[in-house]
Amino acid sequence: MGKNSSSFSVVRFLTVLFAVLTGAFMLIGGIWLATIGGSWYYIIGGAAMLLTAFLLLRRNSAALVVYALLLLATLAWGVWEVGTDFWALAPRTDVLVIFGVWLVLPFVYRGFYQPGKGALGAMGVALVASAAVLTYSVFNDPQVVNGALPATADNAPQAQPLSNIADGDWPAYARDQQGTRFSPLKQINHDNVKELQVAWQFQTGDMKRPSDPGEITDEVTPIKIRDTLYLCTPHQILFALDAATGKQKWKFDPGLKTNPTFQHVTCRGVSYHEFPAAKDASNTQPALCSRRIYLPVNDGRLFALDAETGERCPAFGNNGELDLQHKQPVTTPGMYEPTSPPVITDTTIVMAGAVTDNFSTREPSGAIRGFDVNTGKLLWVFDPGAKDPNAIPADEHTFTMNSPNSWAPAVYDPKLDIVYLPMGVTTPDIWGGNRTPEQERYASSVLALNATTGKLVWSYQTVHHDLWDMDLPSQPTLADITDKDGNTVPVIYAPAKTGNIFVLDRRTGKTVVPAPETPVPQGAAKGDHVSATQPYSELTFRPKQNLTDKDMWGATMYDQLVCRVIFKRLRYEGPFTPPSEQGTLVFPGNLGMFEWGGISVDPHRQIAIANPMALPFVSKLIPRGPGNPEEPPKGATGGSGTETGIQPQYGVPYGVELNPFLSPFGLPCKQPAWGYVSAVDLKTNEVVWKQRIGTVRDSSPVPLPFKMGMPMLGGPVATAGKVFFIGATADNYLRAYSTDTGELLWQARLPAGGQATPMTYEVNGKQYVVIAAGGHGSFGTRLGDYVIAYALPDQK
Repeated sequence: MGKNSSSFSVVRFLTVLFAVLTGAFMLIGGIWLATIGGSWYYIIGGAAMLLTAFLLLRRNSAALVVYALLLLATLAWGVWEVGTDFWALAPRTDVLVIFGVWLVLPFVYRGFYQPGKGALGAMGVALVASAAVLTYSVFNDPQVVNGALPATADNAPQAQPLSNIADGDWPAYARDQQGTRFSPLKQINHDNVKELQVAWQFQTGDMKRPSDPGEITDEVTPIKIRDTLYLCTPHQILFALDAATGKQKWKFDPGLKTNPTFQHVTCRGVSYHEFPAAKDASNTQPALCSRRIYLPVNDGRLFALDAETGERCPAFGNNGELDLQHKQPVTTPGMYEPTSPPVITDTTIVMAGAVTDNFSTREPSGAIRGFDVNTGKLLWVFDPGAKDPNAIPADEHTFTMNSPNSWAPAVYDPKLDIVYLPMGVTTPDIWGGNRTPEQERYASSVLALNATTGKLVWSYQTVHHDLWDMDLPSQPTLADITDKDGNTVPVIYAPAKTGNIFVLDRRTGKTVVPAPETPVPQGAAKGDHVSATQPYSELTFRPKQNLTDKDMWGATMYDQLVCRVIFKRLRYEGPFTPPSEQGTLVFPGNLGMFEWGGISVDPHRQIAIANPMALPFVSKLIPRGPGNPEEPPKGATGGSGTETGIQPQYGVPYGVELNPFLSPFGLPCKQPAWGYVSAVDLKTNEVVWKQRIGTVRDSSPVPLPFKMGMPMLGGPVATAGKVFFIGATADNYLRAYSTDTGELLWQARLPAGGQATPMTYEVNGKQYVVIAAGGHGSFGTRLGDYVIAYALPDQK
C-alpha cells in the first residue's frame, strides 16, 4: 500500500508540475505575443492549462472536462488557422494530445480521483476528434497539387535540338550547353525504374582537409563522352573513369591549396571540346589535346588537359595552365573562385567566376572573359562594373574592383552565337548606398553577350538595386516553345532566387511571359535607398501570400510559440522588405527558391521539372562600433570563410548577420513544406502537379521517414522514359519520379549527401544513372567521396 501511495504521489506531482509549467509558458508567452499583435490563443490556452492543473491538484474530475474543452478548442483554432495540413497542425496539438492520453491512463487518473462517465466521455470525444482530424490531414495534404501532364504520342514531331549530341552521351554540365538537363534515353522508364540497382561505385579519396572552410561541397555533375566519364572533386582533382565499369583511367591533381578564408571549396563540373580532326571516328591516333577537358580551379586557374591521357595541353596558356587572376585588382586566393564549368564554343572559352560575398568593397572583379579555345589567349573582356565593359586594361591597370560577378553555369545558343550569363550583385550585398551606376547596371540580370566578340546583345534585370542577395543562381535553360498562337518562339528560362522564372525572347531580351513591375516595401537603412518596384514574372513559384504568424512552426507548441514571437519582432512586409537594424525576415530566403541546380526542360513535350524550396532567412544590419570596424584589421587577408553568421561588409556603414530563420531547437520557424518537386506545362505556363520531396530521416535525432518536404541543393534530370531523377534533399537519397504525375517510383539510399545533380548516359547498349554523393558542409549532410552508377539488371 505504501509503495502504491508513493507511486501515485510521484505521478500526481509530475502531472501537476507539467500542467503548471506548460500553462505558465503558454500564458506568459501568449501575453508577450498578444502585445506585439499576435494570436490571443496562447493566453486562453495557458489559462485553461493552469485551471486544469488547479483542478488536478484539488483532485477534481472536472479537470478532464476543462482539458477536453481545451483540446477541442485547440483543434478548432488550428484548423481555422492552417486547414487540414498535418505538419502545420502537429505542433499545435502534439503535446496536448499526448498529455490528454496520459490523463486517461488508469494508473494516472486513479491517483487523482474516480472520474465519472461524463468526464471520461468528454476526454474520449476530444481525443477521438483529434485523432480523426489528424488522420484525415495525413491523407489530404492541401499543399500538394495532383494532376497529370498531357500525353504525347510516341510518333509526334520532335523539336530540333540546338546541339548535335549522340543520344548516349552527356558531354556538358546539363548534357547540352542549352541547360536542358534532359536525355532522350528511355531504356530506363516509368515501368521498370523500380528495378534499378547499383552497377558500380567509385570513391575518389578526396575528403575534407584541416585547411578547408566549413563549406566544402561535392556538387559535381560528371560529363560523359564516348566511353569515358569525367568528373572533378571538391578540391578539383579530375578523374577519368570507364563509363561501363567505373574503373579509373587517369587522374589529374591541380594542387589546390585552401585555407579557412575560402568561402567555398567546390567544383560543379568540367567542360569538353574537340577539334574537327578529333570528330573523325576513323582517326585512331588523334593528336595530343585534339580532345580536351577544361578544369576550373578555385584559386583562379584554368587547366586544359588531353581527354585521352590527362596530360597538360602544352599549347594552351603556360603548359596547359591559365592564370585567371591576371589583371584582377585583388589576387588573394579564394577571393575569386571559378566554381562552374565554362561555356565552350568552336573558338572561345567564356569564363566567369564567383567572388566572396559580403566581405568588402575592395574585392576582385566579376569580369567575364573570352579566351582562345586552343591557345588560351585573351580575346575579349566584359567587365560589368566598368564604364566601358569591353575595354581591356592597359599593362598598369586592372579590371574594375567589385564588378558584379556570374558564378552559376552559363548557357549558349550556337545559332545566334550568344552566351547567356546569370548575374550576381555587387558585393557587399546587403547595403548598396555607395554603388556606382555601372555596378548597378547589370547586377542580378540575364546578360546576353556575343560569344565571339564579348559585345553586349541585351540585358534584362530581374531585381533592381538588389539588397537581398537575390542574384540569378541557376543555369538558365534555352528552348523553342510553341505559344498560344502556334508560333515557335526561341526563349530563355531564367529561374531566380525570388521564385520567379523569367521567360524572355533570347534574341531580344523582351518578356514572353509578362513580368509587370510591382510596388514593393520601402524604407531603406540610413544612406541607402530601395527601388519603388520589382519585376514579378507570371510564371512563378513565389509564395502567393505574405507570411503571418500563422505560418510559424516548431516541433512542439513551445518552439512554435517562440517562433511566433520572433516573427512578430522582425521587420517583414512581404518580399523585398528592406534590410534593417531591427532584423528583417527575408522570404524567399538568401538560399533562394531556386539554386544552382536549375530546372529540367523536355523540349519535345514542352514541359519543365522544377524543385523550388521555401526557407526564410533573417538579415540584421550591424552599425559600426566597437568590434565592428569599417576597415579590416591591419594585415588581414582573405575572406570570411562562410556565407552565414556575421559578415563584415568592410567599406560600408554596416556589417550584417545572416542566418536561416530557425527555432530554439534548430528547426525552420516556417512550417513545412520547405521543398517540392513540380511540373510546369510550358505551353500554358501552369503548374500541373506539385509534391513534397524529402524526409527528416537524416535531420532528426531519431531517423524518422516523415515526408515533410526538405530543403535542397541540386537539380532534376528528366528523360524520354517519362521519369526524372533527383538527389538534392537534406536526406541521403536518390529518387526517381513519374514525369507525368509526380508519383515517387523508386529511391535508393546514398552513403553521403547527394547535393549534386545526377546525369544519365548509355554505353555498350546499357543506360546508367550516376550521382556524386559527397555531401555539403554548410548544408550539414554527411560528407563522403562516392560516385555511384545505377542500371537495370542484365537480362538472363
